Amino acid sequence: MSDQHLWEVDHPYYCTQGNFYVGGHRRADVHAEYESWTEFHAEWGDNDPDMNLVFRWDWQRDNAEDLEEGDEPGPDKLLVFWVLQRKAILRSTECIVTEADEPAVRAWLVDRAITIRAIWEPLNLGGGDHV
Repeated sequence: MSDQHLWEVDHPYYCTQGNFYVGGHRRADVHAEYESWTEFHAEWGDNDPDMNLVFRWDWQRDNAEDLEEGDEPGPDKLLVFWVLQRKAILRSTECIVTEADEPAVRAWLVDRAITIRAIWEPLNLGGGDHV
């Protein structure tokens, strides 16, 4: 297990929340927000990882250097990006998280990573020796 905290991870590039093709009043169909890890996990925590494939996550934390003087940082947020494979739906979720949530978040993400790793397993990407 990495010694790096999830909020210290800086993924290359970014992913936009929601779905480019679904906007306006239908945005709620492809992006949901939750007030806590507990609330998020109650809805998404034990769904089928094959049908609800997590392809990316980002733990967002305000950078003090980016805040205006006197502004307080907002809460940390966990963004999860999904492909609902059976219906080819691209969607995202967002929930407020705390440092105390990290062990549970990490365990859930590891469980989800097993599914996506199985998809790519035939390419044998381990060890840095790429085909």
